[in-house]
Amino acid sequence: MKAKNSPVRFRIGKNGFFKGVVIAFAFSCVIPLLFILAYIIKAGITKINWNFLVNVPKPVGESGGGIANALLGSIIIIAVAAVIAIPIGILGGIYLSENRKSKLAYWARLSIDILQGVPSIVIGIVAYFWLVKPFGGFSSVSGSIALAIMMLPIVVRSTEETLKLLPDTLREAGFALGMPFHRVVLKVIVPCGISGILSGVMLSIARIAGETAPLLFTAFGNPYLSTSLTKPMQSLPLLIFNYATSPYNDWHDLAWGASCILLIFVLVLNIFTKIITRKWKVQL
Repeated sequence: MKAKNSPVRFRIGKNGFFKGVVIAFAFSCVIPLLFILAYIIKAGITKINWNFLVNVPKPVGESGGGIANALLGSIIIIAVAAVIAIPIGILGGIYLSENRKSKLAYWARLSIDILQGVPSIVIGIVAYFWLVKPFGGFSSVSGSIALAIMMLPIVVRSTEETLKLLPDTLREAGFALGMPFHRVVLKVIVPCGISGILSGVMLSIARIAGETAPLLFTAFGNPYLSTSLTKPMQSLPLLIFNYATSPYNDWHDLAWGASCILLIFVLVLNIFTKIITRKWKVQL
């Protein structure tokens, strides 16, 4: 009996050992994130108050001030980028899912994959030469277009992969009822895959919310409160970059507070994405 049980005990012990190793490595991946979250929240949460949210930055040497111009600028730039990228991305994902074997779909899919790997600073440089220089100045709309280009691959691929999971019987049922192709897609296919599409949209917004490099070449920044799409505009990533590298302690405080707000915004978006995915998960 002892000879027979020893191999079993060895396998159980080896299984427990490797399970412990996997858990330890998984936990070690979480530790840096926890330290970053704790450090930023500790340094930034004390700087946040009502005046911090509704005032613009004060000149050098004056205490106080806030990030109202950066908050409003980030909202406008991200909203315009979403308006540009989401319809194009969803339509592109629908085309790729419905025409999987065509040559155009193959090259479009390849281009999307390559675009997803392009560094953000390269997209910023391209937007600078395509938009800023020809139109003679920095503007928030050029920043939005640069961010929209970064959003496109995520929205397209999430839409395509979600719609691929849907069974063909949904399409067949729609066609059997005499519905045209576009109504089957818009009334049957897209609503059934709305959870994956929305999760891709939220992830793409979270992806661009903290991007600085494209905005350095396009939106450029603005110390005043501005809503003009054709003028330079401030944003949270630009404010953090400029103020964190400055020699003034008051500006460092603004940078920490802005970092905390940006971090909370990205965390909320990711948590919201998880909730949407679990609530409306595609059932096969």
